[in-house]
Amino acid sequence: QFKLVLLGESAVGKSSLVLRFVKGQFHEFQESTIGAAFLTQTLCLDDTTVKFEIWDTAGQERYHSLAPMYYRGAQAAIVVYDITNQDTFTRAKNWVKELQRQARPDIVIALAGNKSDLAQKRLVEYEEANGYAEENGLLFMETSAKNA
Repeated sequence: QFKLVLLGESAVGKSSLVLRFVKGQFHEFQESTIGAAFLTQTLCLDDTTVKFEIWDTAGQERYHSLAPMYYRGAQAAIVVYDITNQDTFTRAKNWVKELQRQARPDIVIALAGNKSDLAQKRLVEYEEANGYAEENGLLFMETSAKNA
């Protein structure tokens, strides 16, 4: 059983990624999350059953002070940014710093550049984000909730 938290700015696609992972669905117009949403997903990996308790946090600034309540005790965090919005990448770096300072020392942090289906509108280069992730010991991937 693993507690997983998603962090990032509003409208980067955190809820869409969770909905795709848990239910295999994508909604073009996803309502903004209020506070946080809780979902679970159980997977069989090799001969082990893994249950993820997923906290999908709200991205609006007014909810930032609630974030420690959700990442406290989490074994893993996914910090999400939108590849078409440089500000969300800058803010993602701040989330990473906060997790490194305040979350449990053994937390696994992944950086996810979402909306790779909009590559023609890209403002955050893959190499820049991947380099940042390598320097900070993060897992890194680009994703598209829309294209699964």
